[in-house]
Amino acid sequence: MRAVALIDGEHYAPVVREALAALPYDVVGAILVGGTEKIRGGEEYGVPLVQSLDAVEADVVFDLSDEPVLGPRRRFLWASRALALGLPYVGADFRFEPPAYESFPLPSVAVIGTGKRVGKTAVTGHVARLLARDRDVVVVSMGRGGPRDPEIAETPPTIEELVALARSGRHAASDYLETAALARVPTIGCRRAGGGLAGVTVSSNVREGALLAAARHPDVVVFDGSGAAIPPIEVDLRILVTRGDAVHEGLDAYRVLVSDLVVFTGDGDEDAVRELTDVPIVRAELRLEPAEPLAGRRVAVFTTGPAPTEHLDAEVVAVSRNLANRRALREDLQTIEAEVYLVELKAAAIDVVAEAALARGAHVVLADNEVVAPELDEALLGRIGVPA
Repeated sequence: MRAVALIDGEHYAPVVREALAALPYDVVGAILVGGTEKIRGGEEYGVPLVQSLDAVEADVVFDLSDEPVLGPRRRFLWASRALALGLPYVGADFRFEPPAYESFPLPSVAVIGTGKRVGKTAVTGHVARLLARDRDVVVVSMGRGGPRDPEIAETPPTIEELVALARSGRHAASDYLETAALARVPTIGCRRAGGGLAGVTVSSNVREGALLAAARHPDVVVFDGSGAAIPPIEVDLRILVTRGDAVHEGLDAYRVLVSDLVVFTGDGDEDAVRELTDVPIVRAELRLEPAEPLAGRRVAVFTTGPAPTEHLDAEVVAVSRNLANRRALREDLQTIEAEVYLVELKAAAIDVVAEAALARGAHVVLADNEVVAPELDEALLGRIGVPA
């Protein structure tokens, strides 16, 4: 196998030259990544020096550098670059393999995130609604609580159907149900377990879900990631959603490099993204949007995070941001009296909040997270390449 090596000037050149010669690879080039302590000038390493990982044809990147030139953060950046080129990144005691994506026969978009609750499912819903204005759209969604076998939600589920699902022991607030309920497009629910640094899952049935979607012959399929896990499907357009630093955490730089559009739903380091790639960057605000009018009624709001409520056409009498903490959520519910329970379809929305509302005779309204980003639609439609 041909290798391109990362070397530094904190090592004495003869030591590097002998180490390169001893590697079990055909080293076709080396990149001097920094360090000056042992550089005298005119060093010979036995291989040509190159400026970038793609300057030579290689099968693997071997990291022969070390602290202080390459600490963990800079190593993850080099690993991200290698993986984005489809090259394994190998060192003394580590090896990262590039994720594999299966080909897909239809126009497709994937929405991925740098972590949980960054607004990824909200962006997926926005993308699906936008494309569904004049196209036949199917969403394939994967989640930690998805069904054992890929399952199609053909129509938006009602609160009664979701409650029945929860009582049967199922996760009734899975992302695919949220998308089906609020984006109002057919959505295929899939599951996954575990997640690696580059977004690979330990197990998932997303490939089977993709086949199910393709069999329907829609105009476009939107794949919704799960947390920081990436759907294992080769798509035409990949959108990365992140709240904050999209580069300096683990292999998040890899997610930037394999994406065609970056959406910031919070403060983020745009300059760091631009140092990696020239893809468009869009800033978006997430705003709670009731699925039906509240009409000034007394409303209790339930969310997983700091969603503002000032814009709601309602008398907001209580706000709980503990949907993901069942114990705290049940404590909040003990003191809440409201006509309407406005709830995000996440975490304990159905098995705790909806059940409490039904027991008290209150009305349950689902809350969408509206994506407010004027530039997003233009950026998306200009890149999807799907004829209307």
